[in-house]
Amino acid sequence: MRPALMILPLLALAACATPREQCIGQATRDLRVLNSLITETQGNLARGYAIEQQQEVRTVRQTCRGENSDGTTFRYRCDDTQTYTTNRPVAIDLNVERAKLNSLIERRNQQQATADQAVLQCIATHPE
Repeated sequence: MRPALMILPLLALAACATPREQCIGQATRDLRVLNSLITETQGNLARGYAIEQQQEVRTVRQTCRGENSDGTTFRYRCDDTQTYTTNRPVAIDLNVERAKLNSLIERRNQQQATADQAVLQCIATHPE
């Protein structure tokens, strides 16, 4: 339930975007993904290894409190499941990573031209 509550303000903020901003955001989405992948790959090359995120689930025993129908309280053992995200270094082939970076940069350059045209179309369609 808690993640859903955190998303609500973001959805409200996104709903406030003008049609022009929504159009531009959609037109540049792939470009933003490529830029993110390029940044991650550059970081991997600079470190010499990649970082992989893993989720671990742990069960923690606790003492919980309950209430009977007559209003008296009682204690009982209960389990709380908690999820943790940990980062783990992963070996990479630096030559393959460099080739991937070059490919991503080439694809970004192609996507940039497409995104520029789409942004111009958004501006023409939704003048402010």
